[in-house]
Amino acid sequence: MTLTKRIKELALLVFLGTSILLNGQQTQYNYFYRVYFVDKGDHQPSNYPPSQLLSERALKRREKIGITVPDIRDIPVFSGYLEGISSLGLTLHSTSKWMNTGLFKTTLPIDPAIILTLPYVKDIKTVKTPSTKSSFTDKLDFPVYQEDTYPYDRPVTMINGSVLHTSGYNGTGMLIAVLDGGFYNTDIIPSLQHLRNRKGIKVTYDFITNNEFVYSYHNHGTAVLSVLAGIVDGQIRGTASGADYLLFRTEDVMTEFPVEEDFWVTAAEYADSAGADIISSSLGYFLFDDPALDYKYSDMDGNTAFVTIAADIAASKGILVVCSAGNERNKEWKRILAPSDGDSVISAGAVDGNNVISVFSSAGPAADGRIKPDNTAMGVNVPVQVTPTTVITSSGTSFSCPVLSGMAACLMQAVPAATNTGIIEALHYSADRYYYPDSLYGYGTPDMLKALDKLQDIHLIKPSTEFVTGPNPTKGDVDIIFREAPGTITIEIFNMCGVAIYRKQIPEYAGRSLRIEELNNKGQGIYFIRIKTDNGIFTHKIIKLRN
Repeated sequence: MTLTKRIKELALLVFLGTSILLNGQQTQYNYFYRVYFVDKGDHQPSNYPPSQLLSERALKRREKIGITVPDIRDIPVFSGYLEGISSLGLTLHSTSKWMNTGLFKTTLPIDPAIILTLPYVKDIKTVKTPSTKSSFTDKLDFPVYQEDTYPYDRPVTMINGSVLHTSGYNGTGMLIAVLDGGFYNTDIIPSLQHLRNRKGIKVTYDFITNNEFVYSYHNHGTAVLSVLAGIVDGQIRGTASGADYLLFRTEDVMTEFPVEEDFWVTAAEYADSAGADIISSSLGYFLFDDPALDYKYSDMDGNTAFVTIAADIAASKGILVVCSAGNERNKEWKRILAPSDGDSVISAGAVDGNNVISVFSSAGPAADGRIKPDNTAMGVNVPVQVTPTTVITSSGTSFSCPVLSGMAACLMQAVPAATNTGIIEALHYSADRYYYPDSLYGYGTPDMLKALDKLQDIHLIKPSTEFVTGPNPTKGDVDIIFREAPGTITIEIFNMCGVAIYRKQIPEYAGRSLRIEELNNKGQGIYFIRIKTDNGIFTHKIIKLRN
């Protein structure tokens, strides 16, 4: 079964009960209510086989970090409770199994006290009301520049990421969920042609309208995705061009209400069930069109905002969650936004190409005193593409976020045993302000080679000889583990007759592990692998078994 098909099947559980609303999609719903339930009724984890709730990818991620599958948060909201609320005239939009809530909508306001009389309801919050004129209709707009202030690949080179790329670590095998406000032109821009050609966009979904089409509404998500995956020689270099993607629309660009947190949370649950390794979200929440619903800075404590609690739950499932710190420091708010205040969330600040903090990058710390932002990356004059004809540059923590999340995907590819928390620790440790973090840079801008080194020291055994190869005998793949980073590598494979059947040169290799797959297509026999590095020339005999 394909990944895409399995994800869509899991979506039926994510949106339990949404069939109630499909016949009324044209209705104008003006009010949204978040209903919290006391429990999950007679639903228990033991009633659900894990494979019914989670994809194989998701189960493997849980297994890697050693958590119980499933737990109470993995099972759906109790359908009887949802039906009880719907019978009162409310229409179900979506649910959150993690938060045990249902999102309901109506055309006219209701008296919440009526809902609170139900014995299975813990609380109810109004999360959207009619807005005459929103103050936030430009909230996802970003500045556009034509000048090339820095080299096009500066976002990658300034964090020492290019060596990872030239070593083959470009995010291949990783699944990244991008939560944003729309992906206008993503289906046609040239920088993402390679992604479309290999069907690297696995699933799209609009959680606001509950349909699969996302290639409209706004181009903010397109710009973000181009930073992650875009490739145009000499113009744009994505940080994780080899990764696969889930594109989710969760942000309503016409208004600003807490209901968008609900959309975000449901998308994060979908990403979890699908087996996403990373959530990259260049969104943030603090003020709304209805001031009565606003957050205060004291709420940015990692435990208060609805979306932050869910982001930390996503992290507890083994997902690396990377969020923009916000662009508020030169405005009245000044501080970080939710969910970047999360305990287990990477909050991304923005520096320029000279590693100087931008004037807009939101300041920390979190309200409870924790270091925020976590790390910085280039977010000033970053190359993006949103139209078919031009690569432009733009600024914002919206773009430093995908720089960090994409390079984190490369680290995950390079060290498959590394967990999300291990990646966070490595990014902190490798950053230039690790020993003196502050409220503007956090731990600072990371060095990806240093982060890789730390992760490999944890997860790779250091051989006593220059390098070791294995398995030997093998049916195909051969892994080479070096004692030290080898620098320049030339790999040659010879058959028993001394004929060279494979040769590859890597000018500068990152890390200490390398997999050779060339023998998969060769016959049974004895082969010799010769490796030239900065430290010498070495030859190993490999016995190839029949496949």
